[in-house]
Amino acid sequence: MIAQALLTVLLLAIVLYAWREYRRSPVIGLAATLAACAGLYLVWIPSHASALAEWAGVGRGVDLVIYVWVVISLLVILNLHLKLRAQMELITRLARAVAIENALRAANPPDPASR
Repeated sequence: MIAQALLTVLLLAIVLYAWREYRRSPVIGLAATLAACAGLYLVWIPSHASALAEWAGVGRGVDLVIYVWVVISLLVILNLHLKLRAQMELITRLARAVAIENALRAANPPDPASR
C-alpha cells in the first residue's frame, strides 16, 4: 500500500507538470499525461498489467512495464541526442559566420576620411 501511495503521488506530480508544460510543448505534455495516467491505472489495478503482459507474451506485468520504460527511455535519449547535435551544428555555423565577419572587418577597416 505504501508503494501505491508513493507511486500515485509521483505520477500525479507528472500529470501536473505535463499540464503546466502543455502550452509550451503540446505533444510532450499529452504524451506525459497519457503515460502517467496509464501508470496510475496499472498501479491501482496491477492484475491488468499481468493480463496485458500475458497477452504480449511477457512473463509478468512488471517485466512488461520495465520493457516499455526501457524503450521509451531509449527514444528520449535518441531525441535529446539529435536535438543536441542540431544545436551544436547551429553553434558551429554561427561561430563561422562571426569569424568570417570579423576577418572581413579586420581586412577592410573603415576609412577615417569618410566620417
